[in-house]
Amino acid sequence: RTTATAAGNDWVLNGEKQFVLDGNVASLLIVSAQGPDGLQLFVVPADADGVSITRIHPVDERNLATVQLDDVHVPAAGRLPGGADALLQALDLATIGLAAEMLGAADRAFAITLDYLKERVQFGVPIGSFQALQHRAARMFVQIELARSAVMSAAAEVDRGAEPDAIARHASLLKVKLSEVLNLVACEGIQMHGGVGVTDEYDIGFYLKRARTAEMLFGEPGWHLDRFARLGGY
Repeated sequence: RTTATAAGNDWVLNGEKQFVLDGNVASLLIVSAQGPDGLQLFVVPADADGVSITRIHPVDERNLATVQLDDVHVPAAGRLPGGADALLQALDLATIGLAAEMLGAADRAFAITLDYLKERVQFGVPIGSFQALQHRAARMFVQIELARSAVMSAAAEVDRGAEPDAIARHASLLKVKLSEVLNLVACEGIQMHGGVGVTDEYDIGFYLKRARTAEMLFGEPGWHLDRFARLGGY
């Protein structure tokens, strides 16, 4: 929990933020904090007095950091308008962007797996000729194309300036769907590679690591599924 306390013409921030995306390379931070009027947003220079940033190393090595704020003074002009509503809208746009990244990862993991199915020979024939593996590959293809349609639809809604609630529904739908699809493709890719799929000699294992961390970023699928239902009036 991070708090904002008024001190003359300044605000004083105290607290800790975990898993801050690119926090270790940012020059400016937008910090949410609980103030006397609810959640507020503040612009904080990364090198301000009282700010300490520590790089953390998730399993996929995405740029994440822990940001510690100890009596950080922010001038009144550093307080942004919008509060919680602005934060949620920004997170929805970030979630849609993350979903597009996850789609790209699923696409590439699928391509890597298809190449392996064509190259790996067992019983004198490429394993891609086995009908059971063809069916599994077809399922992955269908799910990726469904996800692609969902991402394109959400991007179109953003481009046309849709209402925040409409964008929020798309963001939550995407997070649930792309988490499912990327995990499916990464896991199936490893299964089709066999034991070597979990070694660093082959890239497919890295996609499962990215799938696991992306799934938790900007809200895990269960939270988004519940939110999607609430936004639909359920």
